Amino acid sequence: QVQLVESGGGSVQSGGSLRLSCEVSGSLRSVYCMGWFRQAPGKEREGVAFKNIPYGGTAYTSSVKGRFTISRDNAKNTLYLQMDILKPEDTAMYYCAADRTFRDACSMAWTAFDTWGQGAQVTVSS
Repeated sequence: QVQLVESGGGSVQSGGSLRLSCEVSGSLRSVYCMGWFRQAPGKEREGVAFKNIPYGGTAYTSSVKGRFTISRDNAKNTLYLQMDILKPEDTAMYYCAADRTFRDACSMAWTAFDTWGQGAQVTVSS
């Protein structure tokens, strides 16, 4: 059983930075991919950044490449999303998610992830 708890959301001006944290309780042995998704009002849930747990690879959606960084602290069992050069269009509820299906590479589809955190609001003002 894996549980995810996000923290670190907030409000920031355009160009600013925020770091989201996702504390993982339970064993990561059964988790193959972890990811960050976001959903703005009236829009579909969008995959933002992904990390393959066994192999360490990462992937990002094109709109955040070079601005966001996904990382993991094994000792703290925590996944992070460092968000720099934030833009108003980054405003959304951000969710941490885990995929316990074996894959060589992470899927960016939210339907592939079976465990979700409660979400953290990120608001970027212009």
